[in-house]
Amino acid sequence: MIKNILLVGLGGGIGSIARYLCQRWFATNNLHPFPWGTFVVNVTGCFLIGIFWGLNFKSFNDNDNWKLFLMTGLCGGFTTFSAFTLEGIGLIKEQKLALFFTYVAASIVLGLLATYIGMKITG
Repeated sequence: MIKNILLVGLGGGIGSIARYLCQRWFATNNLHPFPWGTFVVNVTGCFLIGIFWGLNFKSFNDNDNWKLFLMTGLCGGFTTFSAFTLEGIGLIKEQKLALFFTYVAASIVLGLLATYIGMKITG
């Protein structure tokens, strides 16, 4: 269990630093109001989790350490949006389309609502 926590923590730390540097770079080099840093991080994180899954993780049973480090840690620290999309693809592959659309819609709507409520409560 300690080894798993360390793998996730190390990957998460690297992913968080990478996210910060990417968002900082876009904030410094792009004055457009569109949130390019977050957008690029989310799309890149989705691409990376797809690559990691496609290369070695079609069967997670034998690759738990790499899964924890790269997918849970690195991609999770970089963006949780990548995990959201991977789970969504999983629901599509399992042909659970109603659950997929419910998950996507509820995540977006309730996520925005929760952020707004949190801001209102504290502001």
